[in-house]
Amino acid sequence: EVEWIHITHSIIDASALAITTKAGTIIHTGDFKIDHTPIDGYPTDLGRLAYYGERGVLCLMSDSTNSYREGFTKSESSVGRTFDAIFSKAKGRVIMSTFSSNIHRVYQAIDWGLKYNRKVCVIGRSMERNLYTAMELGYIKLDKKIFIDANEVGKFKDNEVLIVTTGSQGETMSALYRMATDEHKYIKIKPTDQIIISSKAIPGNESSVSTVLNFLIKSGASVAYQDFSEIHVSGHAAQEEQKLMLRLIKPKFFLPVHGEYNHIAKHKETAVACGVDERNIYLMSDGDQIEICQKYMKRAKTVKTGKVFIDNQINKQISDDVVIDRQNLAEAGVVMIIAQISRHGAKLINKPRVISYGLVGDKQDGEFRKEMEGVLEQYLSNVKEELLKDGRILEGQVRQVIRKHIFRKVKKYPTIVPIIYLM
Repeated sequence: EVEWIHITHSIIDASALAITTKAGTIIHTGDFKIDHTPIDGYPTDLGRLAYYGERGVLCLMSDSTNSYREGFTKSESSVGRTFDAIFSKAKGRVIMSTFSSNIHRVYQAIDWGLKYNRKVCVIGRSMERNLYTAMELGYIKLDKKIFIDANEVGKFKDNEVLIVTTGSQGETMSALYRMATDEHKYIKIKPTDQIIISSKAIPGNESSVSTVLNFLIKSGASVAYQDFSEIHVSGHAAQEEQKLMLRLIKPKFFLPVHGEYNHIAKHKETAVACGVDERNIYLMSDGDQIEICQKYMKRAKTVKTGKVFIDNQINKQISDDVVIDRQNLAEAGVVMIIAQISRHGAKLINKPRVISYGLVGDKQDGEFRKEMEGVLEQYLSNVKEELLKDGRILEGQVRQVIRKHIFRKVKKYPTIVPIIYLM
């Protein structure tokens, strides 16, 4: 049996799962934080979680994303005060960007926009779809008359417009990025614009976010990002909330989930401090399958996980080795060497042909060819006679020699393609 237990997160109507099996009860928190003042007035059902904790829980799987953050995660409602401060000073358009799934954040921005008599323009397919679906299902109540289309923005004064859009992670195809690079059909960034990026960079996206910030600032607009402490609050539990969950559930076994390996390792420390036996905690890697019963918990097997690359021209999967080759070609280039070698004198017959792409500039081609010729001649002066009997083995040796020489010179490992003719 599975019971859905309401829990607070940055996504509306989030749930934890209580899974009752013959072996025992498993609680999966999903992504969560303990928000006592949520926007919809529907807090985490701590009573129901405590009910299962008193009955006895075999295993808890819990969100580890903010396991390094001390204290509590602030309430979503705290962002409203920051929005009020920014909207009250904005003299031009306000452009707010956040995750399209964070409907309560979008709702707060719209609510403050309406209080300052602004029309609302929602741009971005995912943002439009999520917002209108939430309205249809009754999670938020907004009059459709407040909304205008992107092509209508120019009909209103700048101080009468709020634009809510996607692109807070610097995605190159997002609406905010296209506005920042002057590629959006209807919206061009103006120096009078007030831009709010109500999110933090997901680990790995820092460079993309920095790029879009640079474009926006070059346009002369005012950008509010991390200079306000409460312009964004996380949707994930900090250490004290993780402790509360562990103390309420009191699990026999614990599987920290949701986060990178260092996050789940830190969550393990918190669990041990809260009384969970260290022997009853397992740190999983992606793809691990866990077997659990009253007596033990162990890894059963591991399934293959990771990215699958699809060629969009033929709609078929590209094998991993092809992807690796393409990445190497892009990063280090390719060098082709076509040479005729005398079997008897171990010497070059005619000058070798050297072709390179992505390694040296066109002006250096002649110099590079002479350099490779010199490397080949040096190698052949010391080559063993038995290697001159097999062209394939000789090509492999030449490849290694050229590869090492180029790495010493330019610290790159290009793809080396030697074609040797033994005469």
